[in-house]
Amino acid sequence: MGQKVNPHGARVGVIKDWSAKWYATKKDFSNNLVEDHALRKMLKEKLFAAGISHIDIERASNKVTVNIYTAKPGIVIGRGGAGAEALKKEIEAFTGKAVSLNILEIKQPEADAQLVAEKVAQSLEKRVSFRRAMKQNIGFAMRSGAKGIKMQVSGRLGGA
Repeated sequence: MGQKVNPHGARVGVIKDWSAKWYATKKDFSNNLVEDHALRKMLKEKLFAAGISHIDIERASNKVTVNIYTAKPGIVIGRGGAGAEALKKEIEAFTGKAVSLNILEIKQPEADAQLVAEKVAQSLEKRVSFRRAMKQNIGFAMRSGAKGIKMQVSGRLGGA
């Protein structure tokens, strides 16, 4: 097999933006990178039910801004904003810096690639037929206004 390059790198600056925006010296770079990865992983696991598409992190000298793009912002925010405050405190404890938390809604979750992929994976975990799960989600995406969709699943499918 040939060498594969993630297509996100070719799209940055054209149709996609950086998922992290900060400048760092050589000594801070690796720490910030590892912290960003761990923060994304923690938030993705904690808020999986909310349908997290992606998380953008911006850093200033002593402030971290976290933008969470979600299909269900009500789950993240919680009753009266209690969930958002608890999450903000947890992130502050995790990073040790002041945190500004922005929760942004995705208007068309059926057309978001990450959310569609997670939905298909959940269907497969519930032992739904893989062809049915794929066709259903492709139909939802196309009806929601996507110009096209390409989907590929692999592994032990259909009881093979």
